[in-house]
Amino acid sequence: MTTARLTAIAVALLLTAAIGRAADMPVLVLNDVNEPPFTTADGSGFLDLVAGEAFRRAGVKLKLVKLPAERALINANSGIDDGDLTRIAGLETQYPNLLRVPEKLMDWTFSAFGKDASMPARWETIRQRPTGLIRGWKIYEREMAGAGQVVMAGNPDQLFRLLRLDRVEVILYERWQGLHLLRQERVADVYALDPPLAKREMFIYLHKRHAALVPRLAEALRAIKAEGLYDRAYREKVLELERAAAK
Repeated sequence: MTTARLTAIAVALLLTAAIGRAADMPVLVLNDVNEPPFTTADGSGFLDLVAGEAFRRAGVKLKLVKLPAERALINANSGIDDGDLTRIAGLETQYPNLLRVPEKLMDWTFSAFGKDASMPARWETIRQRPTGLIRGWKIYEREMAGAGQVVMAGNPDQLFRLLRLDRVEVILYERWQGLHLLRQERVADVYALDPPLAKREMFIYLHKRHAALVPRLAEALRAIKAEGLYDRAYREKVLELERAAAK
């Protein structure tokens, strides 16, 4: 049996076991702005596996819900929901009711997408072009503040539609989620521009009423990485897309 096949079986067994073990646990609802390959509708994405297992080890079951990015932060900070799955460090200064789990969940590669593959992806160039971004993505809102031609979208589908309809020249998104969307929709004339604009560590944030869970989640994430589960899931769920993009 091949190594890839063994990896797929291991990840599938982990997901099945985690679902069974979490059935009777308390449920925490976290907002999720991710798309495939990080989270998926059937719960088999990279972060579905890793975060789901971390929460299980911390003694709770994770439920993910989709909201617009800005509304998700407001709801988490106000305590309507229990937290947010993936955000950059430092948001606790703007949303003081949120506590950051100090062990990173993953790295996000922030990238520009456009129809002109030769366009250099530099902030000074992008700021001079009509540019689309998703409202609530703080790194992009900060970098594009004061630029004259910014169009806000509510979700990835709207964002990529702006570009495909030529309403903007550039859109700003996360590299691997964008490549997955382009592959799924069989879009041939939109490209992830190089170099990436930034790579940032992404963290789980919880409402302060769950402060006791913060160190337990950090410990669980460190253990998952040390055991090799994290790398196996990443190879199975994300690197396959990287290999396909390189062809």
